[in-house]
This record gives sequence, C-alpha cells and structure tokens, in this order.
Amino acid sequence: MGRSDSFLRQLSSKEGWKSASKRWGWGKGMEGMYGGEMIMKKRVMVVVDQSSHSKHAMMWALTHVTNKSDILTLLHIVSSSSDTASSSYLVSSLASLCKACKPEVEVEALAIQGPKMDTVMSQVKKLEVSVLVLGHKHSSPFLNCLFVRSSADEFVEKCINSLECLTIGVKKQSSGVSGYLISTRWHKNFWLLA
Repeated sequence: MGRSDSFLRQLSSKEGWKSASKRWGWGKGMEGMYGGEMIMKKRVMVVVDQSSHSKHAMMWALTHVTNKSDILTLLHIVSSSSDTASSSYLVSSLASLCKACKPEVEVEALAIQGPKMDTVMSQVKKLEVSVLVLGHKHSSPFLNCLFVRSSADEFVEKCINSLECLTIGVKKQSSGVSGYLISTRWHKNFWLLA
C-alpha cells in the first residue's frame, strides 16, 4: 500500500494540477478526530455500474486510495430507460460490500438520473470530490488496430483531462498478469503491481 500512497502523493504534487477541493493534500482539508488523533478526510468518488471493470475500480479505490474516516461515494448514473429500483439495489449492495471490506471508511451510494458526463461533473463539484476513480475496460485488439476508441474510453479520457480533481482511470490487467494499469493526466497506462 505504501507504493500507491507515494504514487498518489506524487500525482497530487504536480505543478500543473490545481484542485478546487479542500479535502486533498497535506496541511489543508477536512479535519476530524478519530480515536483522539487529528486526521485529514478526503472524498473519493467511483462511478459504478454492473460491469466488472467498474467493480475492479471500486475495489482498487477502496484498498489503494481511501484511508481511515475518508468518504467513499459510489455514483451510479441512471439512464432514462433504466429501472431505478434495480439501480438503487446495485449501489446499495456495492456500498454494503465496501463497508464490510473496510468498515473505517464512510460509504455513501448515489443513483442519479441524467447525462453521464454532466452528472459526473456536477457531482464532483457539488460534493468537492478529491479523487475520482473510473473503471477502464480492455479495448478490443481489432479496434486498437483501426485506431478506434470506444465511447467508454472517450468518457474516461474526457474526465481525466477536464475535471479539476485528481482523476484516475483504473484497468485491471488481463488474466495471467497481476496488477493494474493506471491512467491520469500525467501518466498513461502506468503499471501498478497490487
């Protein structure tokens, strides 16, 4: 876990990154008492859906980004044709899983209807998100040969390049290879063994 902490500290200290959030960084942020010690809180948001790559990103964020008393927000964006009851069940079950895995982290679940990019942008700003984690899926080798990007890849890239908070795209390595590929504004497909 120390390696990923230093990776995030390295990313947050880059000169070009200016965060509007008051929850990220050393010496500023939301402060609270936990067991008699002063701690810094940050809000980590993960965009979740029923795909395996979003669940991998959620678990990666839970184990590599969140610390004691941080807030993990699971955001599920509901399309107008989706069943809101099943969306609420999805995010509440994922929130229960996170709480069971790491009880010292506060977990909240949101299911919001709206356009994906606009919803993410508004929630990041409204909740003062410190770190946004998005699941990347493996691109088709055929599409890669044609230099065609999927809409999911374009969404992740747009979030990484346009949001003020630290935004991380997480892609679990293919079977047989351990670790994750991490993409940020400064690093593309950075291999992180974890």
